[in-house]
Amino acid sequence: MYEDLSIFTGNAHPRLARDVCSYLGVELGKAEVFEFSNENIFVKINQNVREHDVFVIQPTCSPVNKSVMELLIMLDALKRASASRITAVIPYFAYGRSDKKDQPRVPITARLLAELLQVAGADRILTVDLHAGQVQGFFRIPVDELTAMYLLADYFRGMELIEPVVVAADLGFAKRARNFANLLGGSVAFVEKRRLGNDSKTESLGVIGDVRGRTAIIMDDEIDTAGSITNAATIVRAEGARDLLAACTHAVMSGQAVERLQASPISSIITTDTCRLDTRKRLDNMRVLPIALQLGEAISRIHTGGSIGALFGAPV
Repeated sequence: MYEDLSIFTGNAHPRLARDVCSYLGVELGKAEVFEFSNENIFVKINQNVREHDVFVIQPTCSPVNKSVMELLIMLDALKRASASRITAVIPYFAYGRSDKKDQPRVPITARLLAELLQVAGADRILTVDLHAGQVQGFFRIPVDELTAMYLLADYFRGMELIEPVVVAADLGFAKRARNFANLLGGSVAFVEKRRLGNDSKTESLGVIGDVRGRTAIIMDDEIDTAGSITNAATIVRAEGARDLLAACTHAVMSGQAVERLQASPISSIITTDTCRLDTRKRLDNMRVLPIALQLGEAISRIHTGGSIGALFGAPV
């Protein structure tokens, strides 16, 4: 069905790549990707990709720097194997928070990673819910940014919640929270917070909006150490919310995230599988929605020249 289409993956999230291939009805590409005892990464493409349209599915999740290097080396190997076009499929884009110079003498690492991907051989990027949309502008190649908001909204609509209120875990997520509330037909509220230093600690200051007696869906693009979302849950509960749900696209779950979420008043956590979730990080009250269908459909449309915007009702 798909002529000259090849899909490869590294070791970051092979199950997601297999699910995408299953949706498309194609075989996962044959490649060796492993680490020598000296921590150098070796890649060998074990099939012909000359003049093929190649997609490399590799979220840059934990271990982040190893995942990044695997991706870069695979791109270089495919470029040297004469692939016609190479698309880096990065469901979770690491270093997305480092998108501006907000302190003296700090890097803009998201821009650096964008340059590295292009130098390594990427002709196109396919990703999901960047931390900040302006990261797209760091690339000189096309970037297709999918969103899990519709997938999450479908799940919550199925719960038939009465007058839910969508709470942005911080003001930077305000616009997306408002759009999500529109999808659900609910209202929106915001938690004001400030970041304390560079160690992911935050202090929640208050809630802007009415949450009393209502089911609150606390949203963010990712749950990293879970500091922001659990602080937000505590203050929203103190403001009188009846039930607390949490939703995000990327469940990074680093540091003390598991312990914080277990101790929080959040009754249910809804996320997607853009990041690989080990057994230890899967909580009993967590529901993980598959993103493979959206990625597979986007890959199909890119390969055949179809519209990505049409996936979300945009005019063609």
